Order: sequence, then C-alpha cells, then structure tokens
Amino acid sequence: MAQGTGSINSDYKDWEWSDDAGERARLLQSPSVETVPKNSESQGNGLGTTSALGAVFIVVNAALGAGLLNFPAAFSMAGGVAAGIALQMCMLIFIIGGLVILAYCSQASNERTYQEVVWAVCGKVPGVLCEVAIAVYTFGTCIAFLIIIGDQEDKIIAALVKEPEEVGSSCWYTDRKFTISITAFLLILPLSIPKEIGFQKYASSLSVIGTWYVTAVIIIKYIWPDKELVPVEIPTSPSTWTAVFNAMPTICFGFQCHVSSVPVFNSMKQPEVKTWGAVVTAAMVIALFVYTGTGACGFLTFGAGVEQDVLMSYPSNDIPVALARAFIILCVLTSYPILHFCGRAVLEGLWLRYTGVTVEEDVVRERRRRLLQTISWFLLTLLLALFIPDIGKVISVIGGLAACFIFVFPGLCLIQAKLSEIQETKAISWWAQVSYGVFMVTLGAFIFGQTTANAIFVDLTA
Repeated sequence: MAQGTGSINSDYKDWEWSDDAGERARLLQSPSVETVPKNSESQGNGLGTTSALGAVFIVVNAALGAGLLNFPAAFSMAGGVAAGIALQMCMLIFIIGGLVILAYCSQASNERTYQEVVWAVCGKVPGVLCEVAIAVYTFGTCIAFLIIIGDQEDKIIAALVKEPEEVGSSCWYTDRKFTISITAFLLILPLSIPKEIGFQKYASSLSVIGTWYVTAVIIIKYIWPDKELVPVEIPTSPSTWTAVFNAMPTICFGFQCHVSSVPVFNSMKQPEVKTWGAVVTAAMVIALFVYTGTGACGFLTFGAGVEQDVLMSYPSNDIPVALARAFIILCVLTSYPILHFCGRAVLEGLWLRYTGVTVEEDVVRERRRRLLQTISWFLLTLLLALFIPDIGKVISVIGGLAACFIFVFPGLCLIQAKLSEIQETKAISWWAQVSYGVFMVTLGAFIFGQTTANAIFVDLTA
C-alpha cells in the first residue's frame, strides 16, 4: 500500500494515557515475542529479534488452538467439505488483508499493539470499543476453555471408571461440575494471579505439538476407522441457505490472530509490510491445511452427527484419542492464564485512564485490584462454564467478536489512514483501498450481527 504524506489521528492523547498505564506495552503479545522499545529511531533499523521464519511460526501458533475442535461441526453446518473449504478460502483473502492492514497502520502510527493502533489511527471512541471488545472476547474464550476441560475430563473419567457412555455419572467425584471446579481452583487460579506471565513463554511449543497431534489423530482415524464405527450419511448441502453463515464464527475464531499480530510484526528484524505479507500468507496457508484436515476428516468420519467438540464423538476407551484429550487439557490449562492476563490488562488500562492515576502512584491498590479482578473473572467464567455445557453457543458469540478484530477494526484503520493522507488528486488505488476498507467493515458487521442475533434466537427458542 502506498503511504501518502499526512498524519494519523492522535485523538487518543486526549485521555492523557501514561506510558505505563495498564501495562500497555505488553498487552496481548505472544509470550514468544520480544519487542523493540517504542522509542527506537525507526522500526526498520534491524533492532528486532524475530526472523521471517520465526514470525511465521509465531503467527501459526497464535492462530492454531482449541478452536480446531469445532471445525468438523462447522463443515457440517456449511453443507459439506466443498462448501467448508470454499468458505474458508473466501474468508482467508480478507483475513490476510486485515493482517497486512494492521502492519501498515502500525508503521504509520508508530504504535506497537493492536489496541494502540486503533486508538492512534481511528480515535478515542473506536479505541475504547476495541478495548472493551478485547476484554469481552478474552472473557468468552476463558469460558470456552473451561467447557473444553469439562468435555475432555468427562471422556477420560468414563474410560477410567469403565462406565457405559449412555449412563450418567453416579458418583459425586465424577460429576462434571465437580471435576471442572477442582481443576480450575487447583491449577488455573494459581497461574492467573501473578502480575507477569513470563513463566508461560514455554507453553506455546506445547500448544503447537498438541494441536498438530489432535489433527493427526483425526486424519488417521478417518483413513483407518475403527471396525465398530457405523457408516453415516454425509450431507453434501446445507440444510438451509442461511445455515452456511453459522459456520463463519468458527472460522473467525480459528483464524483470529490479529490482536497478537501487531507485536509480532514489530518484533521482526526487518518489519516491512511486503515481508509481513509473505509471512502471514505462509502462516495462514499452514493454518488452513490444519483446519481443513481436521474439519474435513472429522466431518467425513461422523457426518451430520458430529459433536460441536469433535473429540466428544470418539469412544472413551480409544487410547490415541485419550492422549489427544490430555494434550488439549494441558494446552487449555496454560492458555487460560494468558488470555486472562490480556483481559485483565485491558481492564486495568481502562481504569487507570479513567481515574488519571499512573502505575507508580497506585502500586499498593494495584495489588488489591488485581486480586479482586482475578478472583471475580475466575469465578464468573467458572460459573458460566458450569451452566453452559455446549461450547458451540460460546463460540458463536466470541466468533462474532473475532470478526470485529479480523474485519471491522482493520477496515476502519485502513479507511482513516487513507483519509488522513494529504493528496491533491485521489488515485484509483486510493479509492480501491478505501472501498476495500468499507467492504471489510460491512462484512465484519454482518458476521457479528448475524451470529449474535442467531445466538440470541437459539437461546430464546431452546
């Protein structure tokens, strides 16, 4: 994208945000990213530490996650393998475009995190909306993680106690609500209280191994199915023409790595938009193959009867699948504190900006507030996870928010960045980029509105 002469909106300064408020320089970064100080003379001076190949790995790691468990159900809703792949390919064009736009706007505004870019480029109101959306998104994802833990523990416990799957657990210690609660209190809460998450930096490799193993198991189980598996009917078209839109939240949730992409871009040795375009294209193609392999093989194995969490469709006593469940639980246990940290940091930044107090002036109260925020966040997510056992309902909501991060905010940034350019005549490329931004905002708003309305309608009619 050609960068014209002009300035980027700086209305976010109106709120006198201090350099330290809300741990802003570290918000929503991948634990594997080491960023360059913002006051460097230029972003292209080679002070970054991440190579292009390393950036590909980090972006893939940010995109892949527990969301892949829902892809077979998404293929079922889309109407089959062909429809699922086609929908992914169409959306991937705009997903990659959004990542490139964010890098372009990051360079233009000299900001280093997603929400800072939105603040600097779009102004105060979109900046606040972006931070609120990040907080809600991370909150919803934490709920989804707890539901996933419950799903996998149900199957593991059923295998250990040798209970028939159609019979509910009769013992209190095998009850789903008890197992989720005891896991959360003993393992997740202690990891969520610390102020820093540096100790989590090794979890990324574990997450990658886990997601690749789950994909491999699902593909192998399709190629060499179990003898007791009954052949199922495979739909080749959606039940209604609107049903295909219900698959969009899962795709958005799966490919959403935009919030953590800005720090990754700025951590590169040569943070150039052209190089970044190649990085994110390679990363998204890798993610596409993983999600397509999981979605297609899981769907072809179980057909329209596939569960929202595909691992729930497999029998409890399957050893390779049991190992996959253990991997997923381990990944989620290490991912919850990271997501909670991101949401807590956004809330902390909003509070400090609202009160006008800096971190240095508020050290004692920060500790109390962090403890209160952590416990409140933890208890609310746990309570909702206990009474919302269907992960599909949660993903339908947070998938709509993911569409905002992928389409709406990057589109707004592109529009505002181009409008800020001072040019006597507007070239065709300028109009094309503005039109592209308008289309992205429209598409993102449609996905968000449709998925939110559908989630509300389903809840009301359930």
